[in-house]
This record gives sequence, structure tokens and C-alpha cells, in this order.
Amino acid sequence: MDQEESLWERMRLEVDKGQSPLRVDKYLSEHIASTSRNRIQNAADAGHIWVNGKPVSSNYKVKPLDVIQVLLDHEPHDFTITPEDIPIDIVYEDEDVLVVNKQAGLVVHPGHGNYEHTLLHALAYHFEQTNHNIDMNNPDIGLVHRIDKDTSGLLLIAKTPEAKTDLGWQFFHHTTLRTYQALVWGTFREEEGTVAGALARDLRDRTAYRIYSLEENPNAKEAITHWRVIERFMYVSLVECRLETGRTHQIRVHMQSLGHPLFADEKYGGMEILKGLPTQKYKQFIHNCFDLCPRQALHAKTLGFKHPRTGEQLFFDSPIPDDMNRLLNKWRHYGSNEEDSLG
Repeated sequence: MDQEESLWERMRLEVDKGQSPLRVDKYLSEHIASTSRNRIQNAADAGHIWVNGKPVSSNYKVKPLDVIQVLLDHEPHDFTITPEDIPIDIVYEDEDVLVVNKQAGLVVHPGHGNYEHTLLHALAYHFEQTNHNIDMNNPDIGLVHRIDKDTSGLLLIAKTPEAKTDLGWQFFHHTTLRTYQALVWGTFREEEGTVAGALARDLRDRTAYRIYSLEENPNAKEAITHWRVIERFMYVSLVECRLETGRTHQIRVHMQSLGHPLFADEKYGGMEILKGLPTQKYKQFIHNCFDLCPRQALHAKTLGFKHPRTGEQLFFDSPIPDDMNRLLNKWRHYGSNEEDSLG
């Protein structure tokens, strides 16, 4: 095979003789238990799905005896989850589900560059210590949804396959309630609004996402965010975002698309001084704010869902973490006494 030297083979499959034409992303999602169709589509976009020695797009139709390769841009790594004693804040747990209030800076699951010290490793330790017979390497249990490393807040974990199936259905059909609070650059003329923009990986920066029309990128996924202003400051705003869908970086990209990047969000322009005064004193004030909360100011505050076994409606609300609280109080002080707060 004329394979680029920088790619490593993760998996090779040969299509059965009797296989009818089927999109390669659907075929692989049915044959790889530990991944999703969206991840396979992203891999195809990156040129990591090959058929018969050549890269293909996710809509390629597999044929009998095709040889499919899933490639990596790094050497394969062992992603086995082993218990690690990492403190986590568990706010609810029963036989079926667990809700954790994740601290900012903790990676949720292993990935390239983050093979250890994740929330899943911490959960494996918790289950080991509490004598739960739960294997975090089993793809039929575990995370029902995800939040970014530098986002804090509530996450839902399924402890049984039945719970994961039921909760996955609730998330897919948008019957869960999830709200976030975010500090964003700028002030709004309106009190509330909705952003609807399909998201996919940015073809120029594979670590970022952007809004595409389906004509531009047929792999873009529908994403809808409802927002409302909670508190206004002089040059920033505290907003609540209610997710109708839950795409990667959804709030971060949608707020940026409105011209209101999240404060201190380096990936989407929030580490620049986008509003305010052209003075050295104000510049120092902003840098002091960045020091108080050196990550995107985003917190997954509420989470509501039906219990997968009992049908009881559960609702959880987590407090704004200390770093964001200090940041908000600094802006409140600035708004009430601008000159005194610039230090």
C-alpha cells in the first residue's frame, strides 16, 4: 500500500462477499463497538479512512471484499482505563446512574496526548473503592455526554447498559435539560435569542469547530443553542445557554458566531481584549482577570433527566466555581467603581 509514513494502522477489515452497498461510516460504526459514527466521519474528513489503499470520504459505499483501514496520525497507544486516585465531586449516585461535578482542567476521557489522569480513571478508582463491579473499559456503560477539559460542571454517567441506552435516547431526543453559564465579551441589545448553526470540524484547524451550511459540509451536525442575558457588565455579559443539541464546542462556537466569544477562550478569540478602553490600566485589569480564571469562563450548571429505571424526574444544580466567581466579582466591582477596580 502506498501509505504515508506519518500514518499508523489501527484496524483493518475485509468486507464480506455478500455485503450490499453501504456507506463506509455506517459500516464501520456497526463493526467497531467503541466508537461513534460522528468520530468515523471526522476520521474520514482527516484522511484517516482508507479503502483498497486510498483515502475515501465518509459517503463512500463499501463493496464486497473491499479492504478498509482505519489509520492514526500517531503511534497506537493503550487506552485501557486503570484506577487512579483523583479527587472528584460526586453529587448523586445510585445503582444506575452517577452525576459528577467536574472541576476545570480535568480531561473527561483518554485521547491523543491524554492517556492518563482523566475523569474515567478517577471513576474507575471510585468504583474499585466502593466495591462496585463496574468496568470503565466497557463501552456499554460510562459517559452519556461530555464537556471540554477546561469547562467545569455537571456530567452524567451510566452504570449499567440499560441505563446508558435509556439516557442516550433522552439525549438524542432532546428531552434532557442542560443549562450552562458563560461570561462572554460584549453586551447584547436583546435579552435573549437562539443560535442555529450546523457544526463540523474546521477543515483548516482540526482542533476547532465552525459553522457550516450543509452545502459546504454535508457532515455538519445540526446545533441549536438558546441564550439569555443574566447580568450585564460594562464590556462583558453573563449569559445562560440552554442546549437543544449537544455538539462539541457548541456554546463556544455559537457565541463566537454572534460576535461574543467566551471570556478567556483562547481557541475562539476570547483571550484578546475585544471590548473596553485603549489604556494601559484597562489592559492590566483584563490581564488580572485572565489570571483569576485562566480558562474559558463556562460552567455546566444544571442537568435534568428522567431516571432510566424509575422514571422519576431528577434535577441537579451546581454552584459557579471559585475561579469564575472571582472573575464575576471583579467585573461587578469594575462596573460599580471603574477607577478603583483597575488594579
